[in-house]
Amino acid sequence: MGFGCLGILIVAIIIGIAVALGGSSEDTSNKVPGTEATSSSQPENSQNDKEEPTRSQADIFKECVTQKGTPTEQTAVKHVTKVTGADEKNNILDSAEVFTDYTGGITGPHAADGKLIASAFATCYDSDNGLVTVYDKNGEMLSNGNF
Repeated sequence: MGFGCLGILIVAIIIGIAVALGGSSEDTSNKVPGTEATSSSQPENSQNDKEEPTRSQADIFKECVTQKGTPTEQTAVKHVTKVTGADEKNNILDSAEVFTDYTGGITGPHAADGKLIASAFATCYDSDNGLVTVYDKNGEMLSNGNF
């Protein structure tokens, strides 16, 4: 009898997780900087409108830090070369990676700069359960932090 109820409980939990992951309720407080929707009232094929090139996640992150970050964070973020995972969020287990031109890894001379970059990332992005990892140019971890 006990094992039969356990099976039903496990199935109910799996269904609950599937429903939670499948739902798509948008939260406007977690907008990524620079990804605001454009107005649909503008003509799509106007001769005066030129197609804006797609900005990289690193450029969007640097712009946000320029607006919201501290002076030391702004200096550290100048060394960011690439950002991945900042635009893919589900608030369950978000993971972003920031790549820099620093060297030395977690025990090197730029570990503190890596922590500043992780802190700046948390200033610009918000997640219920996010982890950002900062890497040096050789792919070694400089730092990580929650966002």
